[in-house]
Amino acid sequence: MLLNISYNRSETKEKINKEVGTPFTLLERIKLNGSGSPKLKITATSIEIHNLLILDINTNICNIELRPKGIIVMFRSLLETYALIIPYYKLNLYKGKSEEYSVYKDHYFIKIKADNPAIHKFMLKILDYKADNALPQIEDIR
Repeated sequence: MLLNISYNRSETKEKINKEVGTPFTLLERIKLNGSGSPKLKITATSIEIHNLLILDINTNICNIELRPKGIIVMFRSLLETYALIIPYYKLNLYKGKSEEYSVYKDHYFIKIKADNPAIHKFMLKILDYKADNALPQIEDIR
């Protein structure tokens, strides 16, 4: 779900918390060694996100926040902040080129340039957390 999160609205917060869980506590963030990504450069997006990003001439950047049941990809356009809410069961993370990751949810996608080792490390953290906290699969039941 793509939401405008520029304004402090309780309905929007409830939707986000229902989809991906509440933010980690301070102790949990310390154990995870951080729950936010470094600044990420956007190289390509789906048409809905692209239509928002072309409204201004600023550099297209985003960041990712790790949550207990998913991730939030946040970016800015004009003076508004938008968030792509992705629960883990709908998250598809691909590494295409050697320095590019693709984050997919249904028909939305964002391709991110990974020219820094910290970005590679954060993407591995997302994959590890997703694997550790995934719902049980049919193959797991015996």
